[in-house]
Amino acid sequence: MKRIERWLACAMILVLAGCASLQPVATEPPPPPRNEAVIALLDVSRSQSSAGKLDMAGASLERALRIEPQNPELWQELARVRLQQRQYREAENFAAKANILAGTDMHLRAENWRIIGQARTSLGDYQGAQAAFEHAEGE
Repeated sequence: MKRIERWLACAMILVLAGCASLQPVATEPPPPPRNEAVIALLDVSRSQSSAGKLDMAGASLERALRIEPQNPELWQELARVRLQQRQYREAENFAAKANILAGTDMHLRAENWRIIGQARTSLGDYQGAQAAFEHAEGE
């Protein structure tokens, strides 16, 4: 009789263990480091972009990304520069990369979706652009 009780106890433990599910721990990605060199390169890039020196602005951002490759703001800025350069596929891809890294920053994500929408519009993908703009509104 004790053998049956042990077997039932073990079976019950296994059933309960199978019903339990591990809940993933929702962690927000850490904020990107604020390296002084990255801040300076971002400022230089924005000045270059304003002056119409888009190739130089892109190069400054690429240097900053070598220092902080997980910084979504840098990817977003590079997407903006590529949009101005009419490199629409790259702009869309870099904005999507920024969205992956943005975590829960809804403002950053919404702006990335607007960049994607602008790139898709310029590529003639009006349906895709509309979907992107709707994502931006939903963020």
